[in-house]
Amino acid sequence: MSKTQTNFSNGSCFMALTQRLEFRQSQSLVMSPQLMQAIKLLQLSNLDLMTFVEEELECNPLLERASDDAAGAEAPTEVDQVSGDQLAEAQVRDARDGAMTTYTEWGGGGSGDEDYNLEAFVASETTLSDHLAEQLSVAFTAPAQRMIGQYLIDLVDEAGYLPPDLGQAAERLGATQEDVEHVLAVLQEFDPPGVCARNLRECLAIQLRELDRYDPAMQALVEHLDLLAKRDIASLRKLCGVDDEDIADMIDELRRLSPKPGMKFGSARLQTMVPDVYVRPAPDGGWHVELNSDTLPRVLVNQTYYSKLSKKIGKDVDKSYFNDALQNATRLVRALDQRARTILKVATEIVRQQDGFFTLGVAHLRPLNLKAVAEAIQMHESTVSRVTANKYMATNRGTFELKYFFTASIPSADGGEAHSAEAVRHRIKQLIESEEPSAVLSDDAIVERLRVSGIDIARRTVAKYREAMRIRSSVQRRRDNMWSTMNSRASGGTGLDK
Repeated sequence: MSKTQTNFSNGSCFMALTQRLEFRQSQSLVMSPQLMQAIKLLQLSNLDLMTFVEEELECNPLLERASDDAAGAEAPTEVDQVSGDQLAEAQVRDARDGAMTTYTEWGGGGSGDEDYNLEAFVASETTLSDHLAEQLSVAFTAPAQRMIGQYLIDLVDEAGYLPPDLGQAAERLGATQEDVEHVLAVLQEFDPPGVCARNLRECLAIQLRELDRYDPAMQALVEHLDLLAKRDIASLRKLCGVDDEDIADMIDELRRLSPKPGMKFGSARLQTMVPDVYVRPAPDGGWHVELNSDTLPRVLVNQTYYSKLSKKIGKDVDKSYFNDALQNATRLVRALDQRARTILKVATEIVRQQDGFFTLGVAHLRPLNLKAVAEAIQMHESTVSRVTANKYMATNRGTFELKYFFTASIPSADGGEAHSAEAVRHRIKQLIESEEPSAVLSDDAIVERLRVSGIDIARRTVAKYREAMRIRSSVQRRRDNMWSTMNSRASGGTGLDK
């Protein structure tokens, strides 16, 4: 018990200090080796997973490659028929009752899982596909247009070109040719200039339009590149209707353009798109969802070998080594099994939610977020996020990365329903377009206006969205308005002209 003595006569205060014991309770996230490995394996692509397992097979004597018969017995065999409410109930029941004990450790609603650094396992280098996909999320708000755009982006080669036939996108996606052409026209405005062209002429034309240099003379030159290759300058000069000096300048302009605009992203590692999940029509009108067994590593723990060794090993050091090997092998087999089951559960729920897309086409693609899927299958949202990265689904309409079926969301300021990122971008664009020239909105001012309307967003996110939409900063917009006013006055404009 502590005692305090105070003397007010001389204005001083004396305190007697004593020792005492106190108990405090706090929570912290402890990353067990099993949890860390499960998280790592879950977000790996099937090719990276194969590489990882091969390395484990080489260094662990108790881990062995399973035969086809044994692998068939060990691998997950869940194959779901997607047919209405029965599947939704079965998914929830299965997630609640049939999951392994480690399921809740790393995906079933743990409070700290979202704090784990997912970025530690992924490469930071931006690929051409990533660069285009980021612009796509800003350019379109309609799920159908985003799906068409992503389908086309997946067809872009490393040089930045699309195939001439666009992979029969309209037929595969159940869209009209006009819809595809509209989305293509927007994609061809993306950075880098010239990307998503179907041939060299179109690539150069896109870049020249960006520079405001695609006049009739330049158009004639671009349409007759074969004559330029033959160095038939006389014919080109005649077709373009220009003199020798002009044709030389025009040719120099062409040489300054990039014939392969996507190559500056070419240093990134490219992977073959191997589907993790197959979706096929089922006899009852639903959809049959199953894992691609070719992407599932087939490994087993050799318990027989361990039993023989344990009887012969005499040194404590050797026993410790083989005990660790057994533990690591068992952990890996369990993590692989749980990874497969989790991918199947998430993919099946996506198919159930997006049944209209698979049945009727891209026009029936519905908005979907990670939270909706996570709640339906009783998983943590961060786990669903990891599953949808680097995993592909082969369907009757093409092969898509699982994340393409989702849209990002921005939390509500009042705790209500979250807002889609596309809707927030559109709102930012509206605020800027409606601002008064004398009262340009800063990013902070936009944050405040969005917060008043119930959208909780950080200033850096506003800046990121604004830059992605190629909207200049408030300082630059204010300067533009000033120059516009000065030019108007210099030209004698009064603002009252009819």
